[in-house]
Parts: sequence; structure tokens; C-alpha cells
Amino acid sequence: MDDIVPNLLEEIQVQFDDRTYNSAKLKKAIQALKSKKATYLDANDFAVEIGEILADILGTNITAEILPDGKMYFNIADRILNSTLKKNHELISGFAVDVQTILNHEAGLKLKAQVPDLNKDRINGIVNRVSSEPNFNDIKWILNEPIVNFSQSIVDDAIKANVDFHAKAGLNPTITRRISGHDPCGWCLNLAGTYNYPDDVPNDLYRRHDRCRCAVEYEPKDGRGIQNSHTKKWRDPERELKIVARKKMNLRKER
Repeated sequence: MDDIVPNLLEEIQVQFDDRTYNSAKLKKAIQALKSKKATYLDANDFAVEIGEILADILGTNITAEILPDGKMYFNIADRILNSTLKKNHELISGFAVDVQTILNHEAGLKLKAQVPDLNKDRINGIVNRVSSEPNFNDIKWILNEPIVNFSQSIVDDAIKANVDFHAKAGLNPTITRRISGHDPCGWCLNLAGTYNYPDDVPNDLYRRHDRCRCAVEYEPKDGRGIQNSHTKKWRDPERELKIVARKKMNLRKER
């Protein structure tokens, strides 16, 4: 039996590169990044567009007719989805890190933007689910909206990583969930709002239902001074580093 994966992956990649290169939405997001005005809302839009493009291409190219016995076998799903979703992670996490770098700079923070880890468990979940049905047509839906949801979750993971990093550095971060659309559901309305991290953040803050385009946003506050959460005193991390360096120099001179 011929291995359909190499040619299929090549065709998917060619179409993906063409669609993303010509996407007006992606061009708009990248322009916001270049002008240093991009926020996590732009990152969410970027992720949604990337996810929708990939989902559409997968749906067009992967059909029961081309699959052996009309089934998506594990070895096929594993190679195709790991390759394509890792690419999504690379593109979206890169954009999110650039956004966080801009936000850190605007807030006067001398902190490096944190890169979110690839959620391999989530990819494995999609791979296992799509290969679990004997008839691909019964499960092909999982290569649609769940792909978009996975792409959005990359931005969420970037926010989680940076908010946690900032909290450990002494900041008091707040996270905002914004609703999308003119007629949001009650569940999304209940989650909308701004929360102090970590005490007030609801467990479902990052969860989304099918076709949910709600966005989670983080914008660090002024970081020219960082408050110690225990003493409530403000400190300047850059100044403290200089003091430590001077002390070390003095010790060397005394020897």
C-alpha cells in the first residue's frame, strides 16, 4: 500500500503557505506588529485566521476517498497533525511573543517575553480521536473547529506563561476576557470581565465552545517599580541589579 502522507503533507503545506501569504487579516495583524501597536486581541485574530485556514485546507485535502479503507489510521493522523499543528504553534507563539515584547517595553518592564510550550497532549488528543472511528466521515468534524480552538489556545498559553512570570517577578497582573460578536451566549457573558491573577481567575476563563471567538487579553501595568506582594514596598529591579553588581566589584577590590 502506498504511503499517502508525504504527498499529502506537501500539498497541504503549499496551499497553507499560499493562503497565509495572501490573507488580508494576517497582513493587518502583521502591520499592527510592525507599527508596535499590536495587542493580544490582534494575536487572537491572527490565531483564528491561521486556524481557519489550516482547518479548511485539511478538510479539502483529507477525505474518506483518499484514506485506506476510508479510515484515518493513527500513523497517518499522527504525522499529518503533528507536522501541521506544530507549524501553527511556531507561527502563533512567535506572534504572541512579539506582542508581549511590545507590551513589556511600553510598561517599562525589563522582562523577557516567555515562549509558551507546545501542548503535545492536546495534539495527541486530536490524533487519537480522529483515528478512533472506523469511518472518517463520522469524525472529520474534528479537523474543523477543534483546529481553530487549538490555535487560539496557543495565545492563551502565551498569556498564562507571561502572567505567571510577571506575578513571580512581583507584579500584580490582571487578565481580561472579552466577548466576541453581537449576540454572545450566556456562558460567555458570565465569563467576560477583568480578574486579578491568580486569586480571582475563574477555572473556565480560557475555555471555549465551538465557534467561540472570545479573546483573553493581558496588558502589563507600569513596571518602572515592582511591588513586593508581602511588604507592599515598591522596588526597581534594574536598580537592584546595579547595586548587586557594585557590591561584587567592591568585594573584588578589597581582596
